[in-house]
Amino acid sequence: MSLNYIKNFYEGCVKPPTVIGQFHTLFFGSIRIFFLGVLGFAVYGNEALHFICDPDKREVNLFCYNQFRPITPQVSFSALQLVIVLVPGALFHLYAACKSINQECILQKPIYTIIYILSVLLRISLAAIAFWLQIYLFGFQVKSLYLCDARSLGENMIIRCMVPEHFEKTIFLIAINTFTTITILLFVAEIFEIIFRRLYFPFRQ
Repeated sequence: MSLNYIKNFYEGCVKPPTVIGQFHTLFFGSIRIFFLGVLGFAVYGNEALHFICDPDKREVNLFCYNQFRPITPQVSFSALQLVIVLVPGALFHLYAACKSINQECILQKPIYTIIYILSVLLRISLAAIAFWLQIYLFGFQVKSLYLCDARSLGENMIIRCMVPEHFEKTIFLIAINTFTTITILLFVAEIFEIIFRRLYFPFRQ
């Protein structure tokens, strides 16, 4: 792959053919990455160290924490969700770069427009699935008390554990769910933008 292909691929990813796509990539996407990277680590960075159960034993704390948090919503799940949702667009722009398709031509020729719309629809589907998993795994609220089933450790009891900074984590979860909702709405709006532009600027054969 020549440097020209790499340049076209980079420009396609950074500057999509739609205004809404550019807004999502340059502005909203940057805010979301900053939110996950900076604020997310501040909230979830030392969660395991401050997760305390009664009795306060290291093995009990670790076991119950893994039960309480099999995957972190900030580092693991949200980052994976962000990458997966961006894959269809990246694949399209890779295809456009290999075919030497100019960004201005994407919305001018029917075949390119249809392929691009399909990539947006795939992004919507992936974002919706990720949103459902996000709600299923984490919900909208983090409670201050977690009841851990520690019978497999031989404790033969339900152990109470204190969740650190539960209020901040609740706010963070609400923010993540809000970001995901806005992302889906932006993808839907991008399709409407394409349709609107096609109504005023007919396809070039």
